[in-house]
Amino acid sequence: MSDEQTRKVAELISGERFAFLTTITIDGKLTSRPMTLQQVEFDGDLWFFAERDGNPAKHVAASPQVNVGVGSGGSWVSLTGDAVVVDDPAKKRELWNSAVEAWFPQGPDDDSVVLIKVEGESAEYWDAPGGRLATAFSFAKAKLTGQRIESGENEKVDL
Repeated sequence: MSDEQTRKVAELISGERFAFLTTITIDGKLTSRPMTLQQVEFDGDLWFFAERDGNPAKHVAASPQVNVGVGSGGSWVSLTGDAVVVDDPAKKRELWNSAVEAWFPQGPDDDSVVLIKVEGESAEYWDAPGGRLATAFSFAKAKLTGQRIESGENEKVDL
């Protein structure tokens, strides 16, 4: 992926607090759940805290292919890649914050707390400048004119 495309994906993800992490269950079905994104410099990887014995970590260990969906307003990103469970005390302390502590009061050094690192392979994004209001206006305009909605920028990129 070009530096410009990486910056665009990073810009759309930046500031988002939550994402949907989609994993493959032990019996081969897709399942999604909201997870809190850990804010780091985006280089194609995303980080989440999880419980070692929880479903997200179990699913990733059994089948590493995942999808992460992020979006609000008029911008959305769908990132696909492989995930790995990481048990690195230094990395956990580096990413630790008060929001994480609310979910994991046992602290970053507890063995039950792990990280899930998603190594992005590709992403698709949709960016409708102007957010919800512009999207609503574009929808109304399309309905009135009978023309296709102007939905903004849509790109598929390799990470």
